[in-house]
Amino acid sequence: MGRRLWRRRALVAACLGAALLLLRPAFENRAVGSSWLGGKRRSPLQMLYDLDQGPRSALAEVHRQRRDLLRRACSHHTRRQRLLRPEDLRHVLVDDAHGLLYCYVPKVACTNWKRVLLALSGRGPGDPRAIPAHEAHAPGRLPSLADFSPAEVNRRLRAYLAFLFVREPFERLASAYRNKLQRPWSAAFQRRFGTGIVRRLRPRPDPDALVRGHDVRFAEFLAYLLDPRTRRDGPFNEHWERAHALCHPCRLRYDVVGKFETLAEDAAFVLSLVGAPGLRFPEPPSWAQAAARDRAARLFRDISPFYQQRLYGLYRMDFLLFNYSHPSYQRLR
Repeated sequence: MGRRLWRRRALVAACLGAALLLLRPAFENRAVGSSWLGGKRRSPLQMLYDLDQGPRSALAEVHRQRRDLLRRACSHHTRRQRLLRPEDLRHVLVDDAHGLLYCYVPKVACTNWKRVLLALSGRGPGDPRAIPAHEAHAPGRLPSLADFSPAEVNRRLRAYLAFLFVREPFERLASAYRNKLQRPWSAAFQRRFGTGIVRRLRPRPDPDALVRGHDVRFAEFLAYLLDPRTRRDGPFNEHWERAHALCHPCRLRYDVVGKFETLAEDAAFVLSLVGAPGLRFPEPPSWAQAAARDRAARLFRDISPFYQQRLYGLYRMDFLLFNYSHPSYQRLR
């Protein structure tokens, strides 16, 4: 990581009609330093800087490599990009008490991270597992970076530790389908999206399916994503939007890139930087990740190589930026 990590943190944003260039300057020149929390303790960003200056643990080295890979991938694969708008920062949640910025990506343990942030900030019980999911997702429970003025956004980008968690894109897509369109308790989501998918893509839809949208097949869901009309109608729903489109990792500098595949270790790493190693991240059962991979493999088994290749093209930047290989079950020819 070296001092280069702290040299520059850039966000180009269009706020209130003005274009702002927000920089993260050299760490040693930043005004926050010991003034963070009144000088009572070192900030998570300072803790990470300290780790970088001394002998690194194996995990700290993993995260340094992820940052470097992301930076190089952004440099190699991204062209001139549009200015960010305030709403582009909506997924970046703010914890002022601990100096954290967390960009949440649905279907990548974001419910549990919101629980943790609520517990840290005192907005919920001390045990994150005691916070119901609907409370974790309730609007307004956690402030978003989009809620602040340009000057306040700039100050937080300079001083706070920014992190996100990502997941192998096809597995995340399979999880979104299963959770939002296949399961019986997703009736509201099925009516909102499933009915439109059935109406657009099914030649002779059953009247009940047109009303309930309860029986969307995985192939229909993928066809909906690949249909150009879907993106012309507006952005993807956040549950299947590309992670890079939610978090803008080539415009915002992320200090920690966690992965769903190493969730327990990466969550513990972030909490150690926060100074809350005693706070336990609500981990899924040990068998859950293997089961999710198996479900994704079964769903993609019946998808032709042609459509798998097109889908890879759609999610290509997430594969490249976050260093994911083609899943073993993917058939490209």
